[in-house]
Amino acid sequence: MAGAEAQRFEVAGTIRADWWKLLQSPVLNRYIERTLAANPSLEAAQAALRSAQALVDAQRGYAFPSVQAGYTPTRTKIAGNQGGNSPGVQGDGSIISAGQGTPASAGGTAPFNAPVIYNFHTAQLSVGYTPDVFGGNARQVQALQAQAEVQRFQLEAAYVTLCTNAVAAAVQDAMLRQQIATSQEMVESAQVALELVQRQLKAGYASRLDLANQAQAVAQARAVLPPLRKQLEQNRDLLRALAGAVQDTEVPAFSLDALKLPQELPLTLPSQLLEQRPDVRAAEAQLQAASAQVGVAHAARLPQFSMSANAGGAAASIGQMFWNSGRFFDLALSITQPIFDAGTLKHRERAAQENLQQAAAQYRATVIASLQNVADTLQAVQADAEGLRAAAEVTETAGIALALVRRQHASGYLDRLALINSEQAVRQAQLALVQARALRLLDTAALFQSLGGGWWNRLGAGAETAPAFAATSGRAQP
Repeated sequence: MAGAEAQRFEVAGTIRADWWKLLQSPVLNRYIERTLAANPSLEAAQAALRSAQALVDAQRGYAFPSVQAGYTPTRTKIAGNQGGNSPGVQGDGSIISAGQGTPASAGGTAPFNAPVIYNFHTAQLSVGYTPDVFGGNARQVQALQAQAEVQRFQLEAAYVTLCTNAVAAAVQDAMLRQQIATSQEMVESAQVALELVQRQLKAGYASRLDLANQAQAVAQARAVLPPLRKQLEQNRDLLRALAGAVQDTEVPAFSLDALKLPQELPLTLPSQLLEQRPDVRAAEAQLQAASAQVGVAHAARLPQFSMSANAGGAAASIGQMFWNSGRFFDLALSITQPIFDAGTLKHRERAAQENLQQAAAQYRATVIASLQNVADTLQAVQADAEGLRAAAEVTETAGIALALVRRQHASGYLDRLALINSEQAVRQAQLALVQARALRLLDTAALFQSLGGGWWNRLGAGAETAPAFAATSGRAQP
């Protein structure tokens, strides 16, 4: 029977980046390609990664000198009553004409106490450099690089989660469709049985209690359909949302028979799992970022050095700015040592150290949770395989009973009502079997997700290569 095949665990087996193709459904493959191309959550994670990488590049710039060029033209009007335009006496007793002391004076023709308007131009080149003597900037770069790694692994986690959710929604769609079809057949059979009991009641072969019981069976069969249809439509909405589409967009319909159960499942060693799980890698990068921030906080308590240089020219006209008389320059060295800040920098360093302890604890918690997740998934694979075998056995025995009832009905030993009841028992067993088949497919998808989803094997995943898998492998059957 499809879906009841035995699966084998391949220890240290390779996990494909496109593991969903092992289900051998072209419809599912096209849907996931569409989802990966249009899902807004994945697009947001990609933008967050690009932003984090840009912040790293920006911080690296602080390790180099900064160069700025400036040009400042001014036009100034000096009031006549400020004394700048009043006549004066030179050392030889001659009179200085009003306006001769201003940059815009032109032969001292300005009258006494008259305002003067003049232009002034300044152009300069400024160079600044802050040497990273105690490594504060280098540690800040490391912190931002680690944050970029966090964003990178969060992107990989979003990718793996999106693919898993898409597969789960497709399996749910297929399961609900088959359950609705089987339930509809049960309603139709129950309605036929009700009509038979009604005729038997008229003929005196059935009681009103028999009729009421059969009417109740019809109502119970019909009551199953609305919740199933609601789940189907809500799951269809989920399929559209995962694909980044609005709610009136068409999405494919899936069939449980078209989804093949993979025969081999990878099984990763715990040491390899820490390299493969994107959430563990993100927690590790967060720990590195917290460690770097301790260095940043410590460097802030040490002396800070900075150097600057300015050179340029200034004159009343542009053509005179770079004459010898208009040139200027200055050089400056600054050394700053915090002496008293009421413990601000000390407590910031202490806070950074506590954040490091928090990140370390969160990393350990993430590792433990990842191991638990894999263990839970393996337990589910084992238990649901047994559940599928049990459901298949129930369906098989119900089918055998139905075949016997049909022969007895054909020979006249049983009436049609007994045949309908036996058919209903088969359909009830089929409902449980459909659910068991779907659970096994969902467990397979969950296992691939819990082992990391094979993101490192995806083309363009980054410079990081796949983990070194062991050459030996062992096999076990669930």
